[in-house]
Parts: sequence; C-alpha cells; structure tokens
Amino acid sequence: MPNPEKINIGVIGVGHLGQHHARHLSRLSNINLAGVFDIDQSRCKEIANKYKTTAFTELQNLIDASAGLCVVTPTRAHTDVATQCIKSGKHVFIEKPITQSIKEADALLDLAEKNNVAIQVGHIERLNPALLPLRQFDLNPKFIEVQRLAPYTVRGTDVPVVLDLMIHDIDIILSLVKSPVKNIRATGVSIITDSVDIAHARIRFQNGTVASMLSSRIAKDKVRKVKVFQKDMYVTIDFLLGLTEIYRVLEMKEGDPEALLSAPLGEDDLSKQIVYEKPLVPQIDALQMELENFANVIQGTEKPIVDGRAGRDALDIATQIHDLIVEDLH
Repeated sequence: MPNPEKINIGVIGVGHLGQHHARHLSRLSNINLAGVFDIDQSRCKEIANKYKTTAFTELQNLIDASAGLCVVTPTRAHTDVATQCIKSGKHVFIEKPITQSIKEADALLDLAEKNNVAIQVGHIERLNPALLPLRQFDLNPKFIEVQRLAPYTVRGTDVPVVLDLMIHDIDIILSLVKSPVKNIRATGVSIITDSVDIAHARIRFQNGTVASMLSSRIAKDKVRKVKVFQKDMYVTIDFLLGLTEIYRVLEMKEGDPEALLSAPLGEDDLSKQIVYEKPLVPQIDALQMELENFANVIQGTEKPIVDGRAGRDALDIATQIHDLIVEDLH
C-alpha cells in the first residue's frame, strides 16, 4: 500500500531519460512513484515492472493519481501533455527545452499561474557538481567561453543542436550574468541531419559581458568545458571530469596558505600574487537533486531550482540563435 505521507509523482514518457526519472523516484524515501505512462505500452509495462509501480494505459488516470508529474516526452509533446496536467491542478517537471516555441512556453506559464501550480524545468547542468563551488564566490563575469561537443547519435536529433545541447549553456550563462541581453550573433551548419548540427553563438549583455558558445553533435569525443573570466579571477570547469580550477589575484597578505599554488603576479608588482585553487567538487547526483527539489516544490517548502520563467528565457535565447543561423544559411 502506498504511504499516504509520501508525495505521489508520476512519470510521463519512459524512454532513455524517463526511465531514470522512474528509477530515482522509486528510491527516494519521501516519494511514491505513482506510476508511469508511455504511448509505447510494452515499454511502459517493462519500466513499471522494473520499478514495481503501475503501468497506466490512460494518461488522465496517472494525472489523477499524482500530485506532480514529470513530463519526459519528446519536446513536440511537452505543451499538450503539460497543459493536461496543469489543467488538472498538478505541478509539472518538464525536461528541457520547456516547449518548442516561446508562444507555447508563455501559454504554459499563464496557465500555471491561473491554476496555482509550479513549473520546474530540467536544465540539469545547472546542478552539475563542478559548477557548484562557484556559489562561494562573488561572480561578475566579463567573458564566458563554453564548448559542448558530442558524438553523433540519433537520439535528440528531433530538435536542432541549439535546442538539444546549447540550451544547457544558455541557461547556465543566464544564471551567471545578471543583465539583459544586448545583442546576439550566430552561425551554424548542417552536416548529417536536415537541421543545424554545429552552432556558434556570441551574446553581448547590456553590462558589457560577452559569452561565446560552441555546440556540436558531430564530434569525435565528448567535450563539456566552461571558462569564466572576471577582474582578478579566472575559472575553468570540465563538466565531464568534474574538475573546477580557480586562479585569483590577491593581495600578498590575503594569500590563502591552503592554496595549492601561489606566486607573485610579476617582478614589477610583488604586492599581489596569483593563487591557484582546486575546490572540492561534491559527489552528488544532479537528477536526484532536481527531483528532491520538485518534491519540495510540491510541498511548498522550496522554489524550483530552474522555474518555468528561467526555462522560457533560455528557450527565447536559443530560438533567437537558431533563427539567426537559419537566416544566415538561406
């Protein structure tokens, strides 16, 4: 019998990513995995049996049995599925991108507000362990450089590379730079699919910050690196290695004796030193943290780490970048 004190959360779509939602939800102590639904009923039953939950044959029945739903369908179905959930008064966790278009995203935000429910968006890289050590610093980036490359796979090619890969980095950059966008430049090419497979974008913010992003799904190896430059500080992050390295310029008297390496800034300036630090990167499961956050959102004790507005804003920039590329190609 389900524990009535636990939160009932269902999973809609149990493909490559949805199965991981089901796995985590089945293990979290304060959550009941209320059930799963997928249009592929054989897959639905397989995952339900694996995680000892109910395979629903009707979506509305799963919605009715849940306090919140994880929408892990293909992007083209996000709006219809999330709309059905929200109209039933249920909170939703929607995997990125939030929808296919800004119009659809705005409609969902309005609907959620009217029904007094929360939208959380699965921009999981916001919780990448290698990014978390930056929370202890006063960040004011002047230049950000991001590379996100991946070998070709069929999965994900239903959307352009900007909406598949680059949108992760757009969300991260928007969370780091507290300024409106001034202008965007973008170029890209199609290599294997009929859509854009390689994209480069340059965003200038009104406060002067510049962000450069390169995304490709036609690479030999995976690369996920971020470099952040600001006055007297340089940060390099490797998401795949879970490695964060920080170089800071400090007054000599402020030098951290625990730093891995420190050296004078130069022969002409012995009053300052360059300090190298490699902060401890926490061992966490980002998806588990997202889902725990979602459960707390449903209970009203936390706000979404990435709410619907943030998901909408990342989609807005991604859409502008993609449109600029398509315009340039034609």
